[in-house]
Amino acid sequence: MKPGKFDYYCPKSVEEALTLLEEAGFDGKIIAGGQSLVPIMNMRLSAPECLIDINRLDELQFIEHDDSKMKIGALTRQAEVERSDVIQKHLGLLSEAVPNIGHVQTRNRGTFGGSLVHADPTAEIPLSLMALGGTLYIASKEEVREVNVEDFFVTYLTTDIMPNEMLTEIHIPVPKGRIGFSFNEISRRHGDFALVAAACQLSIDSQDRISNIRLVVGGVEPVPLLVEEANEIMQGETLTDSLLNKVTDIVDEKIEPESDLHATAEYRRHMAKNLVVRTIQSAYERARGENDERT
Repeated sequence: MKPGKFDYYCPKSVEEALTLLEEAGFDGKIIAGGQSLVPIMNMRLSAPECLIDINRLDELQFIEHDDSKMKIGALTRQAEVERSDVIQKHLGLLSEAVPNIGHVQTRNRGTFGGSLVHADPTAEIPLSLMALGGTLYIASKEEVREVNVEDFFVTYLTTDIMPNEMLTEIHIPVPKGRIGFSFNEISRRHGDFALVAAACQLSIDSQDRISNIRLVVGGVEPVPLLVEEANEIMQGETLTDSLLNKVTDIVDEKIEPESDLHATAEYRRHMAKNLVVRTIQSAYERARGENDERT
């Protein structure tokens, strides 16, 4: 199938793009990588009256950092994030997660911000950002507002962004101290959408006690699920099988996966608990300096 008719615009500045969005309202769509939007339009699941192509907005394509945070432009290609030495050094979770996105061609076109705005609950970048924490900067003609990642995802394929707004950049805190991270997913084959995924970043003190953990599970809820209770019960504790069992019990109670053509709800529930154990263990070992292939 082919998309319906639409008007096409190619603004040369963020200001021009925001003006076009303001004028288009609900009838306009931004396109950058097009990895998700184009197939949806081809299947006539979306029929915008105008497309606003932001690929010329070089000001939205950057990776910058200081001692406290990493700044990533919304138009930054996923492949740039994957190859970035700075990302690998300071935000290893992203470096581990991004290679799971589709294939090389997908990542060459797909954008960091586009994945967040599409808001697939199993997608690698939304899960990673939820585990890392961070702030999204969303611009309209009137203002630029800040939204914490915990408040950004509303429901399946839906975010806090309004029709006249555009995601411009993402700020992620740079973790300090003894940090561990891990990302795992299960898919039918490499490059497919994940059936279930888990991401984790944690820190430990000098006695190997967990001081903070952000555990996220994908594919089991309409949005990436931050398991806040895991931090509550694991703080001040060293990792044990008993502690892991408590976390998996919490995950089992919180999630409500659905069945589809690819997997049953029971399978997703079972694998989510297995991935949680594997992901926490791997992150903890990394924090202790064990089994890290990067060192």
